[in-house]
Amino acid sequence: MVYNNKRMDKFFKLLFGTFSGPLFLFIGLAMMYTTFRVLNINVEGMLTILIALSPLWLPIGLFFLTFERWQYYVRLKFIVNSGRTTLRIKLPQEVFKSPEAMENVLNQTFLPNSLDNLMHPYLEGRHPLMNSLEVVSIGGEVRFYVNVPTKKVKNSFEAQLYAQYPGVEVTEEPIDYTAEVKWDPEEWAMISFHIAKKEDEIFPIKTYIDFGLDKLPKEEEKLDPMAPLLEHLGKVKPHERMWVQFLIRPHVKKSLDTGDLKEKPTWEKAVATKVSEIMGRDKKREVGEDGGFEIAPRLTANEKNTIDSMERNATKYAYETAIRAIYITKQGKFDAEMITPLLRAFSQFDVVGQNALGVRWRTDVDYPMFQDPGGALRNKMKKSELDAYKKRYYYPADVIKFVDKPKVMSVEEIATMYHLPGKVILTPSVSRIGSVRKEAPANLPVGTPTHLPV
Repeated sequence: MVYNNKRMDKFFKLLFGTFSGPLFLFIGLAMMYTTFRVLNINVEGMLTILIALSPLWLPIGLFFLTFERWQYYVRLKFIVNSGRTTLRIKLPQEVFKSPEAMENVLNQTFLPNSLDNLMHPYLEGRHPLMNSLEVVSIGGEVRFYVNVPTKKVKNSFEAQLYAQYPGVEVTEEPIDYTAEVKWDPEEWAMISFHIAKKEDEIFPIKTYIDFGLDKLPKEEEKLDPMAPLLEHLGKVKPHERMWVQFLIRPHVKKSLDTGDLKEKPTWEKAVATKVSEIMGRDKKREVGEDGGFEIAPRLTANEKNTIDSMERNATKYAYETAIRAIYITKQGKFDAEMITPLLRAFSQFDVVGQNALGVRWRTDVDYPMFQDPGGALRNKMKKSELDAYKKRYYYPADVIKFVDKPKVMSVEEIATMYHLPGKVILTPSVSRIGSVRKEAPANLPVGTPTHLPV
């Protein structure tokens, strides 16, 4: 009964959202007409012209009023039909791969849902779907998960994990781990953060190549960038939960052909423009007194490294990326000391003068005494964040500056922050498979024996 009520609520909300625009438009026009009549302004002539031209402006007006709602409906239908699956990844005892292995997984599962005709975006709602890479701690047990669309992505992601990480074990969760927590402010205390690039998305963060992991150093010499986060997650107490998700959607060009009103190219053009600006290519060289041209500025070592990283990123697949971190505990047991190490784990990806990851608090207000004296607003924010985490949905909470909107990141950047770590991570709470799996010998006898010993 409750489920049916929720479905009815969603239906009526969708119905209201679809027809509210035209309804308010006609109400506004009626009010304007009444106001003109009260002021003794003759509007019959204006209305006659307006009605006569309605075949021209009315379809355009209705298109802009209903386009977004229609796209929301068909895309939501496409999302529902694609399904969602949560896969748990159990680490093998030994992982000798660099984060490049996870980069290859993300390359192979990059699925923009290609559009062959206009029916695909406008009637079927095809568009790039969200994938979620998750590392969580449930009472101190650290687990790796991915939540992906069931159709097309699930089997491919699972196959690529087995291909890149021999010995890994991937199992489908019958019940999503987030179902354990049902929002009740009297039972749970919670805080949520959004994490995104501070500067322009074309400037990269520190990646595994900068950490030297692309050179495959010895296991004891590795400096795994996931170590601080995993170490802190291992310290979570039995009554606490700490969840971190990397929400990634394939970065593709947007235009009318893809079902978007605003045309937006992919980030390669912006990268090329910025590189030209740094190198001084966009400046007009003035003729000097000797008749020669002005010498182009010489790049510093930092500028050269920045350009190399930008161009390397632009040649790889990229995802629109948003990061969310949530700390949940039993009411009355909230430990503020658990917050700082969680957020500081992301500071190691900062490159001074290039880019950094910024944190935004999303379940609190600046002035509680004035903005939310009773706490109702903060409880609403917490419930919204928890629901969004469970649905693997993301929206910028800052609707003015959009500082926490998803930023484009290359597969290299994402794989640096989320990959399967090797034994250099000694945290005992990181669950691994109990024994190393061995393949059967290649020369093992097969078939039925022709005789048996007496």
